[in-house]
Amino acid sequence: MCRDQLPSADQRTGDLLTARVAIVHDWLNQTGGAEAVLEALVGMFPRAPVFTTIYWREGMPARYRQWDIRTTWLDRAPLIYQRHQAYLPLYPPAVQSIDLSGYDLILSNKSGFCHGVCTTAEQLHIDYCLTPTRYVWDFSTYAARESMGSVARVALSPIIRWLRQWDRKAADGVDHFVAISCEVQARIARFYGRESVVIHPPVDTERYHPTDEPPGDYFLVVSRLIPYKRIDLAVRACTQLQVPLIVVGEGRDRAALQAGAGPTVQFLGRTSEHELGGLLARCRAFIFPGLEDFGIAPVEAQSAGRPVIAYGAGGALDTVIDGQTGLFFSEQTPESLMEAIRRLDSIDFDPRVIRHHAEGFSGQRFKRELRSYVEGSWREFARV
Repeated sequence: MCRDQLPSADQRTGDLLTARVAIVHDWLNQTGGAEAVLEALVGMFPRAPVFTTIYWREGMPARYRQWDIRTTWLDRAPLIYQRHQAYLPLYPPAVQSIDLSGYDLILSNKSGFCHGVCTTAEQLHIDYCLTPTRYVWDFSTYAARESMGSVARVALSPIIRWLRQWDRKAADGVDHFVAISCEVQARIARFYGRESVVIHPPVDTERYHPTDEPPGDYFLVVSRLIPYKRIDLAVRACTQLQVPLIVVGEGRDRAALQAGAGPTVQFLGRTSEHELGGLLARCRAFIFPGLEDFGIAPVEAQSAGRPVIAYGAGGALDTVIDGQTGLFFSEQTPESLMEAIRRLDSIDFDPRVIRHHAEGFSGQRFKRELRSYVEGSWREFARV
């Protein structure tokens, strides 16, 4: 976007080592999967500055303070770190105010608007797309998830329409899209009309490992307890089947989930890394009932050698092999999940096979695949 508004870069060569690289990230006020990708990008290009709209220095990991992080004017807005959603219409102009002159290669790490940075025809812009902006393209689901009232929805409708137009136009300024999953690849094609390649995001597959101990009799959920995660399906299914379920995590749905749970369902809240590793390694199976863009938790469970029972859609189709590393259920209903739970004992899962599959999503694999793609794209760009 804005490809005619900046001065041209210097003469480029096909060697990526000589390229001046900039990394662009939406916002830095919380940690999650997007920040795991960012950390990997910084590790790959340690001299590249990180451009972002806002940066909550005290709220982010201390190691980020060693990075060259550059923010926009939006970083000075009142309560921006705690209430960044309230400033939604200001993100596009904030992103477009980022000055990337003097850089040859732009790597944007996007789930919001940062793919809309201004670049020129003399700059190569590769976007690692976590998802097309979800609350723009799937506003009704987002509004329901946030329990947004009808008045707020009506008031926001013209803003969402404008953001959708801006987001679609911004995608035209990206030279290459890289998707985190086949689900996101399909959305890029549907919303942006663009092709993309799939490179799965990095997962710390060394954090959890299989155990020599026999598995326990419990199923396991590890998640934020919020509506779209659909933890209610696991609670209801295990309650009806009267099988043990352990739920790890916190969120605004916890009270309602506990109220509907039977005596076989246990809520642990947050746990230590050590305790979580033991729970993962010894569970009968990990249950993943939501629809996700990718889903790191199922890969972590498989790295511990345990099968995953997942809703057969979204990112789970990329990370779980039905009948080999887990099982799919076809509908987001307790009955469909219960049927998969019953089928579990009919399959002999090999923890070593499951673990080997999970290793294919490691951080080393991510860096290798992405660097190869970026180097190939840069060589092609430099020859033009």
